[in-house]
Amino acid sequence: MTEILGVPTSVLSGQLLLGIINGSFYALLSLGLAVIFGLLKIINFAHGAMYMLGAMVTVIMFNTMGINYWVALFLAPLVVGCFGVLIEYFLLRRIAGQDHIYSLLLTFGIALMIQGILTNIYGVSGMRYPVPEIFKGGIRLDFMYLPYYRAWVIFVAVIVCFGTWFVIEKTKLGAYLRAGTEDSQLMQGFGINVPLLVSITYGFGVMLAAFAGVLAAPVYSVSPVMGSNILIVVFAVVVIGGMGSIAGAITTGLLMGVVEGFTKVFYPEFSSAVIFLVMVIVLLIRPSGLFGKEA
Repeated sequence: MTEILGVPTSVLSGQLLLGIINGSFYALLSLGLAVIFGLLKIINFAHGAMYMLGAMVTVIMFNTMGINYWVALFLAPLVVGCFGVLIEYFLLRRIAGQDHIYSLLLTFGIALMIQGILTNIYGVSGMRYPVPEIFKGGIRLDFMYLPYYRAWVIFVAVIVCFGTWFVIEKTKLGAYLRAGTEDSQLMQGFGINVPLLVSITYGFGVMLAAFAGVLAAPVYSVSPVMGSNILIVVFAVVVIGGMGSIAGAITTGLLMGVVEGFTKVFYPEFSSAVIFLVMVIVLLIRPSGLFGKEA
């Protein structure tokens, strides 16, 4: 059996694939954060709670109304996105233009309230969501057994990430969004409803987090604390890629998933901290991040 540094290539290949799967979730969540910060300059500490809400809404709709996975894949992000629009309209809009620390503290408080309310109702033991019937089973590769659902997660995450990047960077709508946040008075002079654009942008960023939560529901245990466990890692990924960089969030999310996966092979005890080590190194060498622009 072929080995690299004493580790069978089959093990390394398996960890590479698992890293890409975890990186897909990192990429989706980081993308939502990058959209919100890059266009609105809001540090959204409620992002993990929105990811959790996406998963929780999916489970609740299934248990109470029998709504299946395919409907939930579109309905749950829409419900959470509308909730995000309400947060932006009634709360975040009141502190628009203030220092970033205000949005950080406000969204952090919102996240704690959401988590506390759902914890009192459902507890923290976690709930399971069944894998959709079409994705049950898997395929035997030379180096590992790949469940069909994990392959689906990678595929749909890549499609959504690329589609978001294309819309923001290459379309007229994306140009309106960027222009509206950079010079709102000028855009309003051209008859563009900038407040509506801001609400839509925040709601869309929240929808990305909720979409990742729906994808995660059949993979991880769904509980009110699942968002807080991943939020700090995702923020580290965003900092590494560059705050506000769409391409940086996608690329770094996938890359850090792979780095974390390989670390579990060579030094498992350090796997939970390796992303933060990379963040420190990047900040020392390039404070704006790998893909970020200098202030």
